[in-house]
Amino acid sequence: MSKLKIIFGLVILSLFHQCYSFTGSSLTDEKTVQINEFPNNAALVNPTLSQQFSTDIQNRFLQRTTLKGTKSNPDILIEGEISDYGFSPTTISSNTTQNPSGGVVQQAQSKLTISVKVHYENKVHPDSSFDRTYTDEAVFNSDLTQSQIEASQVKLVTDRIINKIFNDIVANW
Repeated sequence: MSKLKIIFGLVILSLFHQCYSFTGSSLTDEKTVQINEFPNNAALVNPTLSQQFSTDIQNRFLQRTTLKGTKSNPDILIEGEISDYGFSPTTISSNTTQNPSGGVVQQAQSKLTISVKVHYENKVHPDSSFDRTYTDEAVFNSDLTQSQIEASQVKLVTDRIINKIFNDIVANW
């Protein structure tokens, strides 16, 4: 009886899989993509941000879609610029520590904000093309060093922005 249930379940799953694509991709007819470098045109320049962002977004599309990279006549063109990169102080956090005299010390926090302007051109389905600005931020303790911020917070924010771009283009939700 148990084997019969398993076989029945596999048959149903197989039929469901044939009717529904689990990828959720709206890119059905597009075969090639060109992703140009995103220059850092922000007032405050992180020297590695442009190259790292450009590499990460290219990897995302080439690894998670069936699109092939090309340098000429692509079905999809993605380009843009890093338009804002900045730090600002935020309110004092609720994270507290106790100092030796018994008082409570609250840790100050800072916020990293990155904005990226994106031009997406779909030559197969021109009505889905767009120009948008994506912004995200991360709040962190002000005691982090510049190298710690670069290693963790910048990566966190750029990954979120790339996720938004990828979802808007591929998932089309």
